[in-house]
Order: sequence, then C-alpha cells, then structure tokens
Amino acid sequence: MRFLIAILAVAGAVVSALALQVHYSTATEPCSINEKWDCGVVNHSPFAVVGPVPVAAIGIVGYLALAVLALTRQRFLLHVAALVALIFALRLTFIEEFDLLVWCLYCVISQGIIALISLLSLGWLTAEYFGLKRGNGPAA
Repeated sequence: MRFLIAILAVAGAVVSALALQVHYSTATEPCSINEKWDCGVVNHSPFAVVGPVPVAAIGIVGYLALAVLALTRQRFLLHVAALVALIFALRLTFIEEFDLLVWCLYCVISQGIIALISLLSLGWLTAEYFGLKRGNGPAA
C-alpha cells in the first residue's frame, strides 16, 4: 500500500509542477481548452498564492511529504496530512467553482489524486488498527 500511495504522491507532485509552470508562464497553455477550462486563469488568479508562495509550490512540497510519510510507514501522520491536504484542495475546488467560474485541468487531476491518497491512507490505517497486516489475519 505504501508504494502505491508514494507513487500517487509523486504523480501529484508532477501535476503540481505542471501547474507551477503555468503560474509563471505568460504563454497560452495546453490545458486552456475553452472559457470553462483554463489553467492560466486559475493559476494567475489572486487565489493561486498563499502570501508570496504559489499554491502549486505548496502542492509539490505537500505531495513529496506524503510520499516520505508513506515510505516510512507513518500511517497516522500520513492520514492526518492527507486529510489536511484534501480539505485545502476542496477549498480550492470551491473557489474554482464559485469564485473563478473556471476549472484548471491540473487542479482537478490533483484533487482526484489527493482524494485517492486520503482513502488509501484511511484503509491502510484501518488495516493496521484491526491487525489486518499482510498475511497475519485479525489481531487477537
């Protein structure tokens, strides 16, 4: 499970890096599909930064931290961090839907990845709690 979560986290870091590239770019982006799907609008909005830090950079660091937590078998910390990241991503999703009225393809992909990591980390934590580790069966 930890390797799957780590692979998903690395994929999330790559998607975040693509969004960061859009944040600093002034060119027309390949993910600028139409008036409802435009990564440039989202990544150049005032919501694309927290203080001076681009949200996409926070995503890169966050996903890499999740990968480290997964690989070091820190199930509880992984799950807490994944839930915090999921809440942060959901807030950004609501901003896209209700404030910007534009979707970013990279952001939607990232939202799916963090949701999946959150579910997998819950399953992994639950399996540990109930003693359902590989081949051991339920704990006595």
